[in-house]
Amino acid sequence: MGIIVVTGIPGVGKTTVMKKAAEGMDIEFVTFGTVMSDMAIETGLIKDRDEMRKLTLEQQKDLQIKSAEKIAKMRNVILDTHCTVKTPKGYMPGLPEWVVKRINPIAIVVVEANPTEIFNRRANDPTRNRDSDTKEQIDEHQMINRATAMAYAALTGATVKIVYNHDNKIEDAVKQASPVLK
Repeated sequence: MGIIVVTGIPGVGKTTVMKKAAEGMDIEFVTFGTVMSDMAIETGLIKDRDEMRKLTLEQQKDLQIKSAEKIAKMRNVILDTHCTVKTPKGYMPGLPEWVVKRINPIAIVVVEANPTEIFNRRANDPTRNRDSDTKEQIDEHQMINRATAMAYAALTGATVKIVYNHDNKIEDAVKQASPVLK
């Protein structure tokens, strides 16, 4: 199969949809941030994941490259990551060019929902500390993700599949995602 990237903004349910779509299949589920932080811990750069943001940009780029090279050697992988990361200075790519080219995914799945649904999911999830974006900001972030996913596809030749994860419709989202896994 190869590497399939799944992405979506916080609260959209990307992990839930793709894990359910992959049930019973010989597919490994990998989170880019976990691979990166595990590598940083193994090499002694940090003691725990929360120290990642304290690394220099050069250290982070080096970890991104090494993580991408490790993931690129895997097969039958769903790679859970963020297409873009919203910062106070604007959006930055979750998979910079030096990462996405090394990973070389066969497909990019962008999970989306109605901004009101995402807004309400975030508001009703006490287990997470999510951004308090407005519905308009959520909509903007999803549009930025779509454009960025297509840019990643242009760099790698991957396809882009939009999957809609509406409230109480997880089975519909799984049906939309399933063809990508075959």
